[in-house]
Amino acid sequence: MKLIFPSEIRHDEFGYRELVTLYSKTRHCLFEDIEIDMRKTVWFDADMCAVFGSILYSLNRNFNFIEIKNIRQEIERILSKNEFLTHYGLESTPDFGGTTITYKRFNLLDERSFSEYVSEQLIDRDEFPEMSSVFRKRFHSRIHEIFNNAKIHSHSNSGVFSCGQYYRDKNQLYFTVADLGVTIPSNVREFTNMSISASEAINWAVEKRNTTKIGDIPGGLGLSLLREFVNLNGGRLIIVSDVGYWSSFRGEVTDLKLNYPFPGTIVSVGVDTTDISSYKLAEQNTDDRIF
Repeated sequence: MKLIFPSEIRHDEFGYRELVTLYSKTRHCLFEDIEIDMRKTVWFDADMCAVFGSILYSLNRNFNFIEIKNIRQEIERILSKNEFLTHYGLESTPDFGGTTITYKRFNLLDERSFSEYVSEQLIDRDEFPEMSSVFRKRFHSRIHEIFNNAKIHSHSNSGVFSCGQYYRDKNQLYFTVADLGVTIPSNVREFTNMSISASEAINWAVEKRNTTKIGDIPGGLGLSLLREFVNLNGGRLIIVSDVGYWSSFRGEVTDLKLNYPFPGTIVSVGVDTTDISSYKLAEQNTDDRIF
């Protein structure tokens, strides 16, 4: 099977539509040679490697052989710096500019490794907005709960895929996490016993105090704090699960139905790196931006 990759993959509605279409076309492939031809691809938002990688991993699990061919030099350079292409036979390229957050797949037992990765490659970056130690810990825990969701609630046996990129010319830092497991809509419908659309289920999940966890089980997506943070920061939060696409950009919410489902959950956090605010929790009694 030969697939012509789209001309652009960006972290927006159209980029996600392209990737879920790729998944839909290949989801039933078994023991096939799949050639992904990227000759027409002129732009690839590097953080989307988390999503692309999860799809290719699912194909590998079905005993397919994946070959990525005809990558333009500028695209190859980006996807070699974040070590994505090392999984497909190409060597890595040194990231002298320090703009990448390495592409990784974490097994569900790699909880500590994921925690260290989030600290070192995301929250401790110089470009990240200033935070009090208490808020930084809370923010880190909310990112970590995305991992816990994959481990406990989504029942994913493929692990967690993550990647990020600092877009210096746009003053944006993006970090994306994907898993292949039970979706948010499925979990929310089962928990609430409501027949709601995928987008409505994601809307429910991002509301404060809404969670599908029960008792002392750790987890819960922790999305409300991430949503509040990006709204104040001027950044963006994107969540994709099943056919639901949900985005909050500077407080404006977009939710819609994708043409095909994603078989898990994607959470992408975009941070405005020009933000000079200092973030603290409300109980810390400060005039800075508080939660």
